[in-house]
Amino acid sequence: MAYSASLTSHFHFHTNTRLFSTFPPKLPTKQKATVTTAAIPPLSTAASVTDLSAEEVGGGDKEVVRNYFNNSGFQRWKKIYGETDDVNKVQLDIRLGHSKTVENVMKMLTDDGSLKGVTVCDAGCGTGCLAIPLAKEGAVVSASDISAAMVAEAKQLAKEQLAVGNGDIVPVMPNFEVKDLESLEGKYDTVVCLDVLIHYPQSKADGMIAHLASLAENRLILSFAPKTFYYDLLKRIGELFPGPSKATRAYLHAEADVERALNKVGWKIRKSGLITTQFYFARLVEAVPA
Repeated sequence: MAYSASLTSHFHFHTNTRLFSTFPPKLPTKQKATVTTAAIPPLSTAASVTDLSAEEVGGGDKEVVRNYFNNSGFQRWKKIYGETDDVNKVQLDIRLGHSKTVENVMKMLTDDGSLKGVTVCDAGCGTGCLAIPLAKEGAVVSASDISAAMVAEAKQLAKEQLAVGNGDIVPVMPNFEVKDLESLEGKYDTVVCLDVLIHYPQSKADGMIAHLASLAENRLILSFAPKTFYYDLLKRIGELFPGPSKATRAYLHAEADVERALNKVGWKIRKSGLITTQFYFARLVEAVPA
């Protein structure tokens, strides 16, 4: 979190369907008097606070998202998702938060047994941060992203990182495609969609959650920027400080709304956790058929 004293990430799981809330950390005394944009965290990995006054997407023109992640957004997030040292403190911290999300998704999946031969849809794959580790574990991955630039980068990284097998496991190259979420089809054991719902207002997110659930046979994993009083306040403060990055509007989602959307299509939340660093926060949920 922006007001945390360290870069330590926290992840908490609840195994019932009732989501829990956490209180934000208290502000250090020296930071209580003034709140500036430098102290406000990005809303998950999909948008920074300076993006919050930008054009609406998901509920408006998805070309805004496509163009952003094919151009300036691609360069920005390629660095954040990568391993280069050419990042600032905030970007490095977001990288840590995102890597924690991927790490916890992998733990969710591998805790239930081997992934060899398990079909997984990685919806909104970015540069392959999740698709590649899944392939290393033997999963059969269909990965897609709205950005052609992201998909091209993911393909290249997969070729480099999957050239060598993982012990007895021979990785299967993921099938990378340029697609938006609405265009996804087929059936998969597991569907994963990380940090994408931030582009959808709740009215659109409900339909998207239902669509993703229709593709999954056994499990659906989602991450989103949680809508709580604290995070919503940060978002509103961010809107008062428009910056040079006019890319995407960030939508927060109440945990209860996501749970309601899942319940409506016959799914229930089995695990739920909050991942936070100084400049990254995301709710991660695992849903299964009710």
